[in-house]
Amino acid sequence: MFLQQLVNGLIIGGIYAMIAVGYTMIYGVVQLINFAHGEIYMLGAFFAVTFISVLGLPFYAAFILSMACCAICGMLLDVVAYRPLRNSPRLAALITAIGMSIFLQNLAMIIWGSRPKPFPHGTVPAYFDNTAVTFGGVNLSWFHLFIFGLTLVMMIGLNLIIKKTRWGKAMRAVAQNKTMAALTGINVNRVITYTFALAGALGGAAGVMVGAYYNSLYPTMGYVAGVKAFAAAVLGGIGSVPGAMLGGVLLGVAEALGAGYLSSLYRDGISYAVMIIVIILIPAGLFGKLIKETKKSM
Repeated sequence: MFLQQLVNGLIIGGIYAMIAVGYTMIYGVVQLINFAHGEIYMLGAFFAVTFISVLGLPFYAAFILSMACCAICGMLLDVVAYRPLRNSPRLAALITAIGMSIFLQNLAMIIWGSRPKPFPHGTVPAYFDNTAVTFGGVNLSWFHLFIFGLTLVMMIGLNLIIKKTRWGKAMRAVAQNKTMAALTGINVNRVITYTFALAGALGGAAGVMVGAYYNSLYPTMGYVAGVKAFAAAVLGGIGSVPGAMLGGVLLGVAEALGAGYLSSLYRDGISYAVMIIVIILIPAGLFGKLIKETKKSM
């Protein structure tokens, strides 16, 4: 039972990590908690279902196209909602993020309806249900390996983008000091929008995988997943990409073990409890750094 719950935890933890990375990237660059990021994850699942049902696209094509659409949604979210408030107090942007979250939830209800929808039957590759690996009484399907592999590839790819590419260097420069980055010729707004696009693509991929894996999607699915991913980002240290990855995995494992050995009713509560405990005991998270802010004189 332990190994089975551990596998379940790693699967959901990898998905939390992909969403949490979006939170932490945006916070690192803009110092904003984008509470609408969970809705981008939700849109990814609905985009995939629409592309498969309406356009008749195969699963992999719908998957990639959904990531692209979610990247565009992330860019639009920044340009329309956050860019006009770039120099405003943080509270204004935070309230806007909550408002955009509610707006996107209701927009999804208008377009796709409020009732839960199944993933289109027969569209997920048939071999996904076949057993790929068996060990210790645990059966891993090809779908499990697909989620493991894709999550790992995306996390490695993201690290390479941040560490090795010009865009990644620009993102790190903007995160450290926007004014100095602008003085060196970096287009700060473009870099921020690119960060939203990258975060949106990762969130969209997570939404498609969850929708296909659990065979259920609904307009408010992004809220719960978003809160859990935020808890994972806080656990790892908000602003730290490696911390968000580790935090997502740890939270997923803790949630799965708690649901398996205690009760599935405590699944959501564990995420909130972890976030509260970390904030009290380790305010900066596992990989975060405490930064003292100087008070401005009146």
